[in-house]
Amino acid sequence: MRRSIAIVLWLGLVASPQISAAQVAALTPEAKQEVVAKAAAALADGYVYPDRGRQAGAALQKSLEAGNYAAIADKAAFAARLTADLQAVTHDKHMRVMDPGGPPPAGAPAGPPPRSRAGFIRVDRLQGNIGYIALAGFPAPGMFKDAADAAMRAVEGTDALIIDMRRNGGGSPEAVAYLCSFLFDPAQPTHLNDLIYRNRGTETFRTQTFFTVAVPSHYLGKPVILITSPHTFSGGEEFTNDLKVLKRARVVGETTGGGANPGGVQPVGAGLLLFVPGGRAENPITKTSWEGVGVIPDVPTAPQAAFAAAYRAALEAAPAAPRRAALKARLAATGGEAEAWTEAALQTPRTERSPRAEAALRGVIEHTQRGDFDAAALTPDLAEAVKPSMPDVRKVLADLGPLQSLTFKEVDMMGADVYHATFAHGGMDWVIYLTDDGKIAAVFYPVPPVISPSPAKAS
Repeated sequence: MRRSIAIVLWLGLVASPQISAAQVAALTPEAKQEVVAKAAAALADGYVYPDRGRQAGAALQKSLEAGNYAAIADKAAFAARLTADLQAVTHDKHMRVMDPGGPPPAGAPAGPPPRSRAGFIRVDRLQGNIGYIALAGFPAPGMFKDAADAAMRAVEGTDALIIDMRRNGGGSPEAVAYLCSFLFDPAQPTHLNDLIYRNRGTETFRTQTFFTVAVPSHYLGKPVILITSPHTFSGGEEFTNDLKVLKRARVVGETTGGGANPGGVQPVGAGLLLFVPGGRAENPITKTSWEGVGVIPDVPTAPQAAFAAAYRAALEAAPAAPRRAALKARLAATGGEAEAWTEAALQTPRTERSPRAEAALRGVIEHTQRGDFDAAALTPDLAEAVKPSMPDVRKVLADLGPLQSLTFKEVDMMGADVYHATFAHGGMDWVIYLTDDGKIAAVFYPVPPVISPSPAKAS
């Protein structure tokens, strides 16, 4: 489930939910009881469909009492069984229990996640002057905007655009709206989607509306083709559905995964996390969502033929050019993927560390330890998002003691810098992502720190 957790973290949290040593101990009967009780309470308090949430929690309790979980000793297996039991009641594709240290879930895309710049895996010009973007996800807007601006500038001179969504697992709805905005007339804001959220602990609801927003360039009057698969999920499906309903893109490929209910993760004991969908999507035109059914392509295509079908559609929809007939003939004979047809790589993911990241991370840690959190160093949306977390983070850092060193580890798969921080009483990894102008767009520690007791505490 590592990939699912990463998507949540990239929405701008300063830290993952804290998991104590007691929570990751052996999966005892008492631990299972705690997980079921906490899951039931979280569902009753926050699931977007209150009655169904209470029913799902009751189903877990009934299954526990019947001994259905007694023989399960492995956390990943327990998480998978709880997920199956929850989905049997809710039929909600987002509803799941996750083991952060466990193997990827069944049905996840094969292999490691692709390297990207804030979700943008590839930005190419294909032969025939066709733009091509492969997009893995929609991270928080502070991260996403610079990468989206650069990608759309790079393809603005092409005659048609393919956006490959086959590995897009979703993310921020604000980022979805931002990318959609490049494709619509800025003179007339376009209503894209609504998210209807339950107010926690009540049976009242609020609605968040999403319109196109100001962007620095536009891709207007040109064909757009989207490629989809069953791994296109959540925010990736929203982007696809928005453009399909508004007739701004043609969808080629397979029906998407069918998850339309946004939410967040909560720790439920034993080191497990529960994703609770607290909202539901509603398209302003159809008054429906893709939950449970997915987004059905305009041109259903087998997986091995999806890119070729999309490329052919782009060549046919773009203004006539002498080369295109020959390209279509070659395509029919050879097929292949984007690599075989790329004329120029217009943007590639970063693999070298940012020269400014170490100083920025040191500033975050030291300011937080002193209690004078430097909001000016963060993008505005991140500064707002992390405010509630700061007291807890400050306590963690106080237990660790003074910062002694930062050691660069890698550029991660989303293009962020990963550092190991050594403190007087322990260590932890940190992840930091900077915008082009040096603002911090994401910063968090992905796992709990290792804290050794100081001599004073040990005595």
